[in-house]
Amino acid sequence: MVLKAGSPESFASLSGALASGGIAIAPGDTMYGLIGIVPGAEARLRAVKGRGEDKPFLQIVPEASWIGRISDQSVPRKLQKYWPGPLTLVVRDRRGGTVAVRVPDSKFLQKLVSAVGVPLYSTSVNRAGSPPLRSVVEMVREFSDDVDAIFDDGDHEPGPPSTLLDITSVPYKVLRQGALRIDPADLL
Repeated sequence: MVLKAGSPESFASLSGALASGGIAIAPGDTMYGLIGIVPGAEARLRAVKGRGEDKPFLQIVPEASWIGRISDQSVPRKLQKYWPGPLTLVVRDRRGGTVAVRVPDSKFLQKLVSAVGVPLYSTSVNRAGSPPLRSVVEMVREFSDDVDAIFDDGDHEPGPPSTLLDITSVPYKVLRQGALRIDPADLL
């Protein structure tokens, strides 16, 4: 189902589809994303995307305080100034591994995660090994049979990816330089 942006009914349909374990395509900070609730939608997202178990999905939360739902590790105050924004942090998860988490700048995504009540997985809209799709028409053609909803907010030109920072040890490590330049003093 294609949902048009700007309609309260569309937002309610999208959040309802996600809350019931569905997956969807929705606009994000830098591009559209395939999204679903944590942990319930993981297997389905992997199947639709064609992604193996070895590559985890980013988790989106509406604010830094939600990190406690995912990790015993807190976000250092000097890094909180970059959120919301294009900074993805790798933190220790509660199972002994790691997880990438971000507070998006998008008010739409913040509201959506809050409405669903749990973090959302997010990944680019493409099959594994293919470039991300750029137009809603392409997304509908490629994924309409595989997702529960496509939230159409018009075509967005993809921007640079978020900066990926591992904070599981000090000094912190920039794993991918993206849209955000971090003050080197904040890495120590």
